Amino acid sequence: MPSTDPQAHVAAQLGEQAEACAAMGSPLYASLLGRAAQDVERGGACWEVLRDHVLPGRGDALALRFMAAVHRLALAGRAPALAAVYAEARAPEVCVQRNAAAWAAFLETVAAHREALAAGVATPCQTNEVGRAAGLLWGLLDLASRFSLPLRLLEVGASAGLNLRLDRFHYGGGGATWGDPASAVDLGGLWTEAPPCVDAPLAVASRLGSDPNPIDPLNPAGRHALLASVWADQGARFRRLEGALALAAQERAAVVRASAEAFVAEQLATPAPGVTTVVYHSVVQEYFDERTAQRFRETLHEAGARASAEAPLAWLRLEPVTALRHHGVTLTAWPGGDERLLATCGAHGQDVRSAR
Repeated sequence: MPSTDPQAHVAAQLGEQAEACAAMGSPLYASLLGRAAQDVERGGACWEVLRDHVLPGRGDALALRFMAAVHRLALAGRAPALAAVYAEARAPEVCVQRNAAAWAAFLETVAAHREALAAGVATPCQTNEVGRAAGLLWGLLDLASRFSLPLRLLEVGASAGLNLRLDRFHYGGGGATWGDPASAVDLGGLWTEAPPCVDAPLAVASRLGSDPNPIDPLNPAGRHALLASVWADQGARFRRLEGALALAAQERAAVVRASAEAFVAEQLATPAPGVTTVVYHSVVQEYFDERTAQRFRETLHEAGARASAEAPLAWLRLEPVTALRHHGVTLTAWPGGDERLLATCGAHGQDVRSAR
């Protein structure tokens, strides 16, 4: 649980995320979160917004929920000065980390919208990170090569379902490319190494996602929610997301409202012959409570025991791997239940390379 000093605890959460943002190429957010941590310690406007959200650990991604709530105001036109700073920050030549105007605009926004932000911070973190598909595709290609069957895609924690369309993206790096070069989503350069099975024929038979609070990518409010979760100075991520939103308007993919364990229990109740059923997720496990995580795993293993060569089942995930201090792409496949770490990558799907 939090320490007896809640302000120090929240300030530490913001400071930890500031360090992470600096390491992952967001000098703007590193600077703003570092200053916000100091403001919390002083009992300023940032603390007034966050004081009712004191939670242990990362506070259920409290720092990212805070930044997304502020970003939503900028996208909605309610914080024009901050919106201008954010737009400028996406130009790579701008050294926003040394721009005092960025913090002034940020703090002004927080002070002027305390009540709206306090409510907005309660919104769960739902970063529908399209770049993570660059890692997930390693697993799908492996399965296509292994079983030579069309894929039945089932994504849990799918948010707006953008990564349900990952076979429609373009990929590249490590001397190889995959997918339609004219795709609205270009993930070229995210592979440091090419997948071993890059030439495997991959076909998707069906796609369905689940999320406790699904987002409609065709709804303006839904688009703002997704865009707000992208760090404001990371233009490449914005372009990928905007491309995925355009693709979502062309090809529908359903996301049902359901918990992860209930969704897989329903979908895996009986084997599906003629397809490889793939349950997959990316940076979702940390948001499972203990009961959900246990029942989710149990359901997968129970269904795996019923799998066969005619109706194989796979569990594919891109999640943090503590031993590596990195993210890993892990694949478990049935029949057999063998588990392999296929690749490692960054939190947003960059620098995908073999785990061997």
